[in-house]
Amino acid sequence: MATTSSTHLHLHLPLLPLPQPHHRTFLPLPTTLLRRNLRSLTVSVGTDILGDFGARDPFPEEIASNFGEKVIGFSDTEHKILIPNARALALSEQECVPVSSLQAPMAEDEAKKLLRKVVGWKLVDGGRGELKLQCLWKLRDFKCSVELINRICKVVENVGHFPDLHLEQPNQVRAELWTSSIGGLSMNDYIVAAKIDEIKTSDLAPRKRAWA
Repeated sequence: MATTSSTHLHLHLPLLPLPQPHHRTFLPLPTTLLRRNLRSLTVSVGTDILGDFGARDPFPEEIASNFGEKVIGFSDTEHKILIPNARALALSEQECVPVSSLQAPMAEDEAKKLLRKVVGWKLVDGGRGELKLQCLWKLRDFKCSVELINRICKVVENVGHFPDLHLEQPNQVRAELWTSSIGGLSMNDYIVAAKIDEIKTSDLAPRKRAWA
């Protein structure tokens, strides 16, 4: 016959005299006595001891360290609010900054790393050795293509850095980003690409065919 393990709870509490039936009173255990006895509460499953649990008194070393005065809720605790720097912000939340013509264009390795932070964009060679960001949208019709161009213009009009927009076909729009003053890519290109990524385009996409 198969045997099953059983769970045993051992609670060692002092025996107190029970009140007489005609008395409607209760004898609560003293707090310190209950706390001390909770430490001896153990749980065993078969022969595996899970160990003691419950509250404990602080160790003398903890008391000597004044740990109670260092917790977050203490009135004299120093609280600091850290303002995230530009690197910690999402690309779409950052602002474009002026780029000096003396600045070197972004290296290809760094450009490839940042490419992971924008959706649908790829790196292309501009034809003269400069790197560009490029994105292509296939839309439902000509009207949707014009609407997407208008939405892109609205997003970037106050940014100070603008993409080249091309209506390649009645239902296809291509955008390219690069910083012409340095002949390549800068962080501004990725910031604008991230802002364009947040434009809603689901209502402009081609409708899916429903097959019977």
